Amino acid sequence: MSAAIKPPSFSLSFLGPRFWGIWFGAGVLYFLLWLPFPVIRLLGSGAGKLIAKIVPKRVRVARRNLALMYPDMSEVNREVLLQRNIRCTGMALFETGMGWWWPAWRIKKHVEIEGYEHVEAAVAAGKGVFGMALHNMNLEFACRGLGYTHPAIAFYRKHDNPLMDYLQYHGRARSNKYMIHKRNAKALLAALDNNELCLYLPDQDYGRSQSIFVPFGGVKDTATTTATLMFIRRTNAVPIMITSQFTDKGYKIKFYPPMESLRDMDDIPALTLLNKHIEAAVGEQPESYLWMHKRFKTRPDKSAPSLYD
Repeated sequence: MSAAIKPPSFSLSFLGPRFWGIWFGAGVLYFLLWLPFPVIRLLGSGAGKLIAKIVPKRVRVARRNLALMYPDMSEVNREVLLQRNIRCTGMALFETGMGWWWPAWRIKKHVEIEGYEHVEAAVAAGKGVFGMALHNMNLEFACRGLGYTHPAIAFYRKHDNPLMDYLQYHGRARSNKYMIHKRNAKALLAALDNNELCLYLPDQDYGRSQSIFVPFGGVKDTATTTATLMFIRRTNAVPIMITSQFTDKGYKIKFYPPMESLRDMDDIPALTLLNKHIEAAVGEQPESYLWMHKRFKTRPDKSAPSLYD
């Protein structure tokens, strides 16, 4: 357990004027989270419209990402998808609060798990699970829900604001085991060797230094981290992709069949295959995905123009 991040402690300074805005916002959100779930979803949809007006640059990023990812989709259909994604973005604010503050009984009421037999098989074989989770915007809620079936271990990035860090850490830790500093790869490898379920996010642009360029959607050269393969090759853990999707009644956490073949493949075919699986999983519910992140920011040629200009 020494690899675990030390939980941030409450400080009396959090009561000072510097943090009143955060307390107010958190208090309003906490109050709204006690409303019936269908009402929360309506509020989330409205919040998405407000977010679109406040940060139009992010909407433009999402629109561009959808055009790059789905070049064969009509512009009309992409715009419909964008509007659905904006509504999901607003709901993500509430889903984060739900994941941090909802009581256990209410979390369990709105969560279902599909494909958990893949995890059970790995555990029965005496192996850990390298869970490759995707950046669906309800991930905060899904991680809390997953913890009641199988507590997990994950990387953690400290928030710059100390009060937000306190709220974030303790919210995420309510149902799972512990968290590891995002740069402590050795600790995650050790946890995998200790047959734990560990969560890792392989689907963002982490920069040129630790990536190779393989296809993803309509972009031939997408920066894709090689760290995913390092974790798979240096342990006997079973690599399993995970997504979280909304349903009519709540949310579904989905485990996909193991991808053991990645361990023995060369880098380029392995990450090409992984990206194909990620693309297929995203395509099951593309409005839930984090399109407001510049997924295609890093280009193979440093001097090449940005895809977002």
